[in-house]
Formats: sequence, C-alpha cells, structure tokens
Amino acid sequence: MQKSTSSSSLGPGGLDLSQTFFKSISNTAPPSPTKRHTKISVIGVGNVGMAIAQTILTQDLADELALVDAISNKLRGEMLDLQHAAAFLPRTKIQSSTDYSVTSGSDLCIVTAGARQKPGESRLNLLQRNVALFKSIVPPLVKYSPETTLLIVSNPVDVLTYVAWKLSGFPANRVIGSGTNLDSSRFRFLIADHLDVNAQDVQAYIVGEHGDSSVALWSGISVGGVPVLSFLERQEIALEKETLEKIHKEVVKCAYEVISLKGYTSWAIGYSVANLARTILRDQRRIHPVSVLAKGFYGIDGGDVFLSLPAQLGRSGVLGVTNVHLTDEEIEQLRNSAKTILEVQSQLGI
Repeated sequence: MQKSTSSSSLGPGGLDLSQTFFKSISNTAPPSPTKRHTKISVIGVGNVGMAIAQTILTQDLADELALVDAISNKLRGEMLDLQHAAAFLPRTKIQSSTDYSVTSGSDLCIVTAGARQKPGESRLNLLQRNVALFKSIVPPLVKYSPETTLLIVSNPVDVLTYVAWKLSGFPANRVIGSGTNLDSSRFRFLIADHLDVNAQDVQAYIVGEHGDSSVALWSGISVGGVPVLSFLERQEIALEKETLEKIHKEVVKCAYEVISLKGYTSWAIGYSVANLARTILRDQRRIHPVSVLAKGFYGIDGGDVFLSLPAQLGRSGVLGVTNVHLTDEEIEQLRNSAKTILEVQSQLGI
C-alpha cells in the first residue's frame, strides 16, 4: 500500500500551489542545520496506539507522526480522522502505511501491536504468537531508523521488551518498556486519594514486573518531600501492613477492572506513554519506573531480564538507574519478580 499523506498539489496538472502561494524575500539563507525535526512512529492503531497518537498530537511532541498497522482500511481511516482535526492541533505531518518505510528516520518508535488472546489459549501460546509478530516488526524498524529508541508497550511488556532488544541488536539503553510507569501513576492516585492531596505531590514507585508480581516500594513514599512511613512512625501512628497490601492489590487489579467495564484500557496508557516520549525526546532527564535491562541491580542474576526500575531517561534513552534504597523485603520481592519473568523467557527459545 502506498503511504498516505496530505498533498499541496491542488493546481491544474498537479501544480504545487505551496510554491506559488508565497513570494520569497531577497537575500535568504537555507534553514539552520541545527534545527531539529522530531519524528515519532506508532506501530499498531488499536485503542492503545490511537490513544497514544492522539495524546502525542495534543501535547505537540512531534513534527511528524507515522502510523503503521496491518489493516489498511482502519489505518487510513484513523489517519484521516486525525488529519481532519488539523485546525485544532499544533501543525504535525501525519502519515500512515502498511509499509515500514514510512517510519524512516524516526527518533522514537512506539510499539503497541500485539496478538489478542484466543478463548482457552495459554499465556505461553499467546506470548509465542507475539514473539512471531515482533519478528516482523522490529527488524524493519531498525532498518529504516537505525538510530531510533524503541519504546515497547505491547504486553507482556517486560518479556516483549527483552525480545525487542534481542531482535534489534540495539544497545540496552535504546530499548525501553513502558513497564510500571502507569502502575506507579495508579499507585500515586490511590495514595493521594487516601490522603486527600494532589497526586503530583506524591512520590511513589511500583517496580518489578508489569503484572501480578510487581513490587510496591513503601519505604520510599513521600508526600511533599515528607517520607510517609517515617512520619507516621514519629507521630506514633500505626499503619497496618494489611492496609498497605490492600492498596497494592488495588493497583494490580485496576487494569482488570477498567477492561471488565469498558473492554480495554486506553486513555491512561496514552498519557503515560506520551509522558515518556516527552522526557526522552526533550532530554528532560526525568526519572520514570520503566522496563530496563536489570541484570546486576539489587542482586538480580540468572540471565538477562527486563523489569521496571526507577530510571533516568533522556535523548539517548536510559541514562542510568536511580540508586534507590530498598528494604531487604523489597529486594527479595524484586528478585522473585525477576525470576517470574525469566521463567517465562526460558520457554521462548530466543
């Protein structure tokens, strides 16, 4: 399928009116070579992919947005729907194609495509189908954008981030999974709701697997710079462990509840991924809990494994992992989370 884009060739015989509509001033110079053109590609135009694309557009994060999907009619329809909002959005060139050449020169490639689970299908079977799908996605992205950063959103995100890393041949800093960035946002929301404060004033992380074995870092929670657990201890206010575990369980089941109510999740992950894209492309060096190559951190060994740790992100991807102090219990839970992911990976044969 030929890539679709808007055309300025509206005159007789395809005359490019953009060249005749304006008259150049004298003594002009070519554009500055330092001028930066930012391009983002989104692979997969399902509910998640389009929520991400829409948020990227409204937040003015890219000069050019490329959409790729295997279903050509839906792909073109989604592209046209976004293009028709041009009068209400920052100027962004929007293209789409089933051909990965449309992604050429991307600064960031966001992969949301994934196979849907069939009735009665095992998690391993589903994962193996997703691995096969990634074999058709990752190599062409690398071919057309060898300097890009890969941001994996497809689930199970930790294992598929590892798969993307192996298939791409990229250094580990340029392959990132969206990981527990959204889980941590849910965590912050629940804590903020519990304390009746703004979630932006809550510092709290969920790490480990994006899934049931995730780890809540209770020891590091602070509100407005005040460490919560030590503050309660000084005030001699008892906080039962069951209360903490209840909040963590609520974080884990949040996605399941949304899916059961509306059939899928989209808006929160859209904002989460756009938030990561902003940090990476604008070199903001903010810290996000994202899925990174975790071998060697906190005694995690046994093989290469991607799971979420608080990492500093910038233009070159992962700049480093924050040296967060964890309790012995949290470290043990994190190692168990890594073992859970490694067990699944060992069955893939990659």
